[in-house]
Amino acid sequence: MLQKLRDKTSGWIVTVILGLLMIPFLFVIDNSYLGGVGAQNVAKVSAPPTWWRSAPSWWPVRMMWQHHEISAQDFRTRFEQERMRERQQQGENFDPRAFESTENKLAVLDQLIDEQVVRLVGEQAGVVIGDGAVREYITTIPGFLGADGKFSESNYRLALAGGNPPRTPTQFQELVRESLQQSVIPSGLQNSGFVTQAETERLLKLLGETRDVELAALPELPVDTAPVTDAQIKQWYDSHGKDFRQAESVSLEYVELNGANLPAPTAADEATLRKRYEDEKAKFTTPEQRQAAHILITGDGAEAKAAKLAVEAKAAGADFAALAKANSEDPGSKAQGGDLGWVERGAMVKPFEDALFAAKAGEVIGPVKTDFGFHIIKVAAVRGGQGKSFEEVRDTLAAEQLKADGERGFNDLAGRLVDAINKSPSDLAAAAKDVGLPMQTLGPITRTTATGIAADPAVLRAAFSDVLVQDGTASDPIALGGSSNHSVVIRVAAHTPEQALPLDKAREQVIAAIRADRQRQAGDKAADALLAKLKAGATLQSLAASEKLQLSPMPGLPRSQPVPTPEINRAIFSAPVPAEGKPSYGKVDVNGHALVFAVNKVNPGDIKEVTAEQQKQLKDQLSQIDGMAAAKAYIDAMRKRFLVQTTEANL
Repeated sequence: MLQKLRDKTSGWIVTVILGLLMIPFLFVIDNSYLGGVGAQNVAKVSAPPTWWRSAPSWWPVRMMWQHHEISAQDFRTRFEQERMRERQQQGENFDPRAFESTENKLAVLDQLIDEQVVRLVGEQAGVVIGDGAVREYITTIPGFLGADGKFSESNYRLALAGGNPPRTPTQFQELVRESLQQSVIPSGLQNSGFVTQAETERLLKLLGETRDVELAALPELPVDTAPVTDAQIKQWYDSHGKDFRQAESVSLEYVELNGANLPAPTAADEATLRKRYEDEKAKFTTPEQRQAAHILITGDGAEAKAAKLAVEAKAAGADFAALAKANSEDPGSKAQGGDLGWVERGAMVKPFEDALFAAKAGEVIGPVKTDFGFHIIKVAAVRGGQGKSFEEVRDTLAAEQLKADGERGFNDLAGRLVDAINKSPSDLAAAAKDVGLPMQTLGPITRTTATGIAADPAVLRAAFSDVLVQDGTASDPIALGGSSNHSVVIRVAAHTPEQALPLDKAREQVIAAIRADRQRQAGDKAADALLAKLKAGATLQSLAASEKLQLSPMPGLPRSQPVPTPEINRAIFSAPVPAEGKPSYGKVDVNGHALVFAVNKVNPGDIKEVTAEQQKQLKDQLSQIDGMAAAKAYIDAMRKRFLVQTTEANL
């Protein structure tokens, strides 16, 4: 029987059948197994292995490639950072819905892809960033410096703990290590940029260029009062529909919660404060730190060499700093005699840290093996680890407890309101009545006419969000002004989408637009007629009386300043250089009025007026721009060599 089964299940027919049976399973396997982008990711950057640069990209060979994926969470984090940056720049003009455009999302994704390309380039080039380089970079970050301009451990810890998201020193060091690895090659290219002295001087002449100009304002044309036919109105309205829109608007119901209006909590008793002290005792204890120095040995025979150096370093009267300068292979600390400064737990790799904190002050230990090599470590001093007594921090505890009790009262009220809303999400009035708070109304408002609580950007975003508009349910509490004890719950009671303004309501606006356009065309035609006369040989002075021109000579008009307006300045310096004795003419539209100008003379900038220091600064800036362009070109070239896959549906 077994033999018959073997006979029946062998051969090419069975192979084909099994192959057909496998096909349905391929559709339920995560696409990442087949070389695509994972289900929870937005993009993947893949590079052929260093040992097979020409490896094909088809599956399953692609499984041998190096891959870095960009998760949806990474994308959202970066997108939110970009949103915050744009909001800070634009202020009240920031439009949250417009920011959610596909173009903005793809721009952020493109930036993340470039970063992964650079990361893969660094990995393939074998770029490794040592602990010393990481520490040296961290000590130069301005946010970590104290009042004396030197690195401050306390500022460092506070900044990391208060970051978004909070990070431990180890996590931050790995972030810095990765960033440095990514920046090595682009930074090198950027620093390689240069421009010649001739290029610098040419740009200086252009930047310092002035032009002797005459402006001619044509006489004001009479206001257009000619009739506008219904056909003209209809044609203009149909061809300029986007100019006549009724903005999206909402009417809101809201309940405001303000901790300042709640009864003040009573002061905490002694037992409560002592319990808080015991629970938070670690907060009042300074972290234990070790002032350390080390000698790092790597490569062949490192263990034996390190053992020999350890004996020398432990000998009575040994000069550890001299030994480190002569033998250490850590470029970040070698010149300082191996000095690592004050180190606390979480700052070093585990084997190094365990050995360091097990030693006593003045002790030399090692060799200690880590992924970086063999270390001989000297503990110069020990500090920290002491705590403050209850009496010393009692006032602080009392203030914190009072604040916590106030926040608890506010949160309890907010929680009761949310519970009441959950019973009937679309009946905010009933929920407000349950907790004894008034329900108020606001609107209709648009994004540009928001007042009161709706003027808060967070409330405005929620008020026009698809969820609240479509569902008609109450929002979660929204913090006002970022406050922890002042928030509001809103519900969109009515919504009017953006829509075309009906012709009967837009009629007067359309008529005004038609007349303004006719007047602009008439002014443009008059300017063209004047230019024709000038090009035929007349001058502005000779035509001033007959054409009723208002002439304004502007000798020495600078290129570098937007005067008299940016538009006029741009038009003047875009005009051709005049021939000897023959001005160069042009026109420019200024708020619907045509202006004619004559460029009589071009005066190149005088390089002698620019100091050597200023010339150097400009040359350095131009070199930096050239280097940035080279770095960008390199990244673009490497990106073409790699395989980039995206899943826009996950954005």
